[in-house]
Amino acid sequence: MTGANTPILQIDDLTVDFLSEGDPVRAVDGVSFHVCPGETLVILGESGSGKSVSTGTVMGLIDCPPGDIVSGSLIFDGTDLSNLDEEGRRGLNGRRIAMIFQDPLAYLNPVYTVGRQIAEVFESHDAGAEGPVRDKVIQLMQRVGIPEPETRIDYYPHQFSGGQRQRVMIAMAIALKPDILIADEPTTALDVSVQAQILELLGDLQRETGMALIMITHDLEVAAVMADRIIVMNGGKVVESGKAEEVFTNPDHAYTRRLMAAVPHGSSGRRHPRPAVEGETLLQVENLSKHYMLNAGLFSPKIEFKAVDDVSFVLRRGETLGIVGESGSGKSSIARMLLRLNDPTSGRALFAGDNIFQLEGKALNGFRRRVQMVFQDPFGSMNPRMNVRAIISEPLVIHRDILPRARWNDRVVELLELVGLKAEHADRHPHQFSGGQRQRIAIARALASDPELIVCDEAVSALDVSIQMQVIELLSELRQRLGLSYLFITHDLPIVRAFADRVLVMQNGRVVEENETEALFASPRHPYTQALLSAVPKPKWTVVEPADSVI
Repeated sequence: MTGANTPILQIDDLTVDFLSEGDPVRAVDGVSFHVCPGETLVILGESGSGKSVSTGTVMGLIDCPPGDIVSGSLIFDGTDLSNLDEEGRRGLNGRRIAMIFQDPLAYLNPVYTVGRQIAEVFESHDAGAEGPVRDKVIQLMQRVGIPEPETRIDYYPHQFSGGQRQRVMIAMAIALKPDILIADEPTTALDVSVQAQILELLGDLQRETGMALIMITHDLEVAAVMADRIIVMNGGKVVESGKAEEVFTNPDHAYTRRLMAAVPHGSSGRRHPRPAVEGETLLQVENLSKHYMLNAGLFSPKIEFKAVDDVSFVLRRGETLGIVGESGSGKSSIARMLLRLNDPTSGRALFAGDNIFQLEGKALNGFRRRVQMVFQDPFGSMNPRMNVRAIISEPLVIHRDILPRARWNDRVVELLELVGLKAEHADRHPHQFSGGQRQRIAIARALASDPELIVCDEAVSALDVSIQMQVIELLSELRQRLGLSYLFITHDLPIVRAFADRVLVMQNGRVVEENETEALFASPRHPYTQALLSAVPKPKWTVVEPADSVI
């Protein structure tokens, strides 16, 4: 796509510090970039590289203090954003400049329906005169792929899956057809088919309105599909910029080459050898179902919703079983039942021969030591009042026979380093970390009890591509060394192809296909599986795998 030659947004020499107990932390250091109407600029970089802070200044989201814009200019359509008062900012944000945030649950109000929150965008900018606002909201929800919008407009955020909540956020951002849309990891929580729909939607909006799109992402395949230009950030600085094709096919900076090396390449996507699995059965799930009775209306009979419908599978010791499917297909519901967080409607699950759903007291506590879970939303699964040391130590406190108390601190440091963090992070709290860093903390906590089975619910979806592969390599190494087994729930098909022995494909609560990983990817039998695989982003050009691709 070729945009106009005159930038609608020009950022020059932007420097942002954050105050701390010691010296200020420089989050952004002399960053300059621009974007033109109709153009897509993709910002790549790891967590903490300054991507979100750089774009947050455009929306006026840097609180002063602790944030301090030390220097730089931000010119939007001839207006210096740094000189705007609150009223001027309110006139731009939402109407001319909009943003999609990475964590939808943190930005949706739990006490209001999603329809009410989308309607607020129209009402706050007096944009409801052209027709009934409710009709506009329903049209937006339908356009971003939310099923049954006429009914679900009155649902609350907790009644949606993670991917569906992200779609609500996108509907709010595009409501007024802004001149610039800043998308901060807009497809991180979405399965591939919905991801393809959202990327297509953003492309359609650009063609219709000529808006500029600034996309922050760690998904290089998405970047390769969407980008006209790319800037790569590391340590608060821009280390490489240029046309997308040039950056992908001939990266100049060593950091960019390292990012490219972290992507699964080749026809199989495999990054490391997978040992043959011939172990005993660790987990056997038989005819598992979970049904809910939903209210259809004040005077209407309740409707039975089958979240999980007659699911059966076997997981052997030392094996990784991938579970894929769209949001709402029942993947996470299975995980929550196996962890005894929800009770099943029917069926049974045998772990090492014991029926999970009949365990009580000490036996149940022992089971929970042997099976751990890494949740999709790391921030929601952590106590914000506890520091990282206490969070990771919590399994050691509950299961005191794991390790003597004198060795707890050493174990915390060891686990932090295993997941790519540092010992100094142990005394910080969850809100002081990026989304990707919080997920690493969650993984460290899951490893603390030396489990036999780890249920990973989108465990790497929030991580940058290099950290994704580091975590996958770590999980693979632990599997080979300790004989761990994994249930690996994900929407990232290249990742599941690189990691899983077998793959279970789910749709509407049922298993529609199960096969060895390579056989399923090479020759999918079910139309739904074929549709999922065809939705994987296809770059405009071939990304050449670097020779030094091992991280």
